[in-house]
Amino acid sequence: MPAFVEPVPSDPALPARTDVVIVGGGIIGAATAFFLAERGIAVTLCEKGAIGAEQSSRNWGWCRTMGRDLREIPLSIESLRLWRGMNARLGAETGFRQAGIVYTCDTPQDMAFREEWLDAARQWQIDARAVSGNALADLLPGAARKFVGGLYTPSDGRAEPSLAAPALASAARRLGAVVLTGCAVRGLETEGGRIAAAITEKGRIACQSVVVAGGAWSRLFLGNFGVAVPQLKLLGSVMRTAPLSGAPEHAIGASNFAFRKRLDGGYTVARRGAYVAEIVPDSFRLFFDFLPTLRVQWHELRLRVGRRFLTEWRTPRRWALDAVSPFEQVRVLDPLPNERLLGEARANLAAAFPVFRDMVVADRWGGLIDATPDGVPVISPVETHPGLFIATGFSGHGFGLGPGAGRLMADLVAGAPPIVDPAPFRYDRFRGRLAAPMRRG
Repeated sequence: MPAFVEPVPSDPALPARTDVVIVGGGIIGAATAFFLAERGIAVTLCEKGAIGAEQSSRNWGWCRTMGRDLREIPLSIESLRLWRGMNARLGAETGFRQAGIVYTCDTPQDMAFREEWLDAARQWQIDARAVSGNALADLLPGAARKFVGGLYTPSDGRAEPSLAAPALASAARRLGAVVLTGCAVRGLETEGGRIAAAITEKGRIACQSVVVAGGAWSRLFLGNFGVAVPQLKLLGSVMRTAPLSGAPEHAIGASNFAFRKRLDGGYTVARRGAYVAEIVPDSFRLFFDFLPTLRVQWHELRLRVGRRFLTEWRTPRRWALDAVSPFEQVRVLDPLPNERLLGEARANLAAAFPVFRDMVVADRWGGLIDATPDGVPVISPVETHPGLFIATGFSGHGFGLGPGAGRLMADLVAGAPPIVDPAPFRYDRFRGRLAAPMRRG
């Protein structure tokens, strides 16, 4: 797993009652807790392992509007606005820096695809622009690979995944939120059809609302409660280098590699355009839900059958609330990275930017991404279960969207005017025909 995630202490006592229980201490759960606590709402954040220990600390650290699914752009704009003031607001370092992001294009067809997105995104007046020639070369100092062109968004940025979720959770705690780590929520109780309590491994917490922000665990947790969420997992593989001088300050996404500078002077590096999709029992249960996405993104997926099939086959899908749950048996999802993809990323990057040829890899890790069929998250109440809210399925976009998603969820729980229109993220969109998937950006 990543070498370091800022620790967040656990509160010693389980509250008997609270207004809101949040299931999951990743960046979405932590941001939701912070924005609820800012409003003076009593909130308890329950995490079965450690704050930010799963995908929230294993992602690339990009905070962007560029390349987003069009449905996500308003939320990404608000997230970036919040990111820019987050260090001051939390009184802590999240690592956010507005350093810009560049997407490069190898072919005229790639450039046409990016320009088509740019035309569609102009209605939101974001500052992304097409670049080529000398303008592109100035953004890619030391590049040995020739690119046809690219997109550049100077207002996009980066933050540190190992710092951000813990900073949000700690700030929520200072505002009065209760933070419980090593405390799995086993399930939910209702009274008269409404959410009445969360049942944890340490006891019962009476509440009015529950937010399920369990990332890759959300489908399993909600399934035991009778709520079906079409969600699968993708394996992302990432590495970080030791401090390195002479490489670009901008984050850069090429067709077959991506990197961004870190606060420590090193770089986070990944193989862009390739994810491992492990075949598991849910792959068959959700085959037709994901078939449209599979057709669009086939070239980006590396299908694999491995140990995870048997692991998930043996994982119970139903359990009693007075019994040990799957969340107590596996505190932190810590998959091995795909070494082949990391090797490809290193070779591709070194060929494109010779400054990386002698890079020292200080760490490498894997993380499981919670993906929905249309690549857009669920940030929504569940109308059939009053008091239940879901924030999951961020499909690799959750870190950058984290502040905005947490603020939107807090608005929905509090009954306040939402920061953006929540309609694109509603849970019940999966009851009918799925919206067309967009190629991953």
